[in-house]
Amino acid sequence: MQHSVRHILQELNGLYSKSEISVLAQLILEEVCDDSFTGITTDKINHLSRSELRKAEDIVCRLKNGEPVQYVLGKTEFYGIPFMITPDVLIPRPETEELVEWILSGNRQIGRSVLDIGTGSGCIAVTLAKKMSDARVYAWDISEKALKVASENARLNGVTVHFSVRDVFQPVGIDPVFDVIVSNPPYVTESEKATMEANVLGFEPHEALFVPNDHALLFYERIADVASELLYNNGELYFEINREKGPEVCDMLRGKGFARVELRKDISGNDRMVRALKPEGHG
Repeated sequence: MQHSVRHILQELNGLYSKSEISVLAQLILEEVCDDSFTGITTDKINHLSRSELRKAEDIVCRLKNGEPVQYVLGKTEFYGIPFMITPDVLIPRPETEELVEWILSGNRQIGRSVLDIGTGSGCIAVTLAKKMSDARVYAWDISEKALKVASENARLNGVTVHFSVRDVFQPVGIDPVFDVIVSNPPYVTESEKATMEANVLGFEPHEALFVPNDHALLFYERIADVASELLYNNGELYFEINREKGPEVCDMLRGKGFARVELRKDISGNDRMVRALKPEGHG
């Protein structure tokens, strides 16, 4: 198998950094051997079957075509827990883990009610359901395919999330009222496509990424209106945002009557998250 490991490294050389290749090689071995890397013996490494070798070669081929490893393997980790991933949903990002951490740090009470709008893979909703004590978690998405993935992730992690196919631009109707509403909606403007990585553009669902240049806050404005209707007084609204739009999102929320609007940076120093409070008598 040492030859095969060298082959993997050679095939990916120039496409990924050395550290990335090292991680990918480990992930590939775990996948083809169906075991954790620490559990893979030297004997096992040196005696892969033909089917295991073919599986490794297929993975490498897809990686060479630029397909993200999360889609190739069909899985990832988010906030330390496992998630199934398909091309019907965005790949969860570390920045979103920071948003989840912010929500958890401010909501330690038992029995909170939470709504995740545009849930995608369910990474936010499922993690909150798993980490918040006796939380009642609801999640909306316009994509039935995405909700199928999200439902599987709830099952995988042993939590209950109430999923609904919902178009946020339609009237909300009669719904539960929530302590927390969170959303990581589409926020990449069409003009930003030129600066994006090819594997994102080529493989991730565009409807979950892009908004028109002339209406970059399209989803934020609508979700703020929904939050005005569906949050309890003193309930909290959390957003993940385009790093270029932080002040604009904050101004929009203040203009809609939200209070204690706070902009927070991610670990890379970019404006990334906003929290706002629905005050007494608002909405």
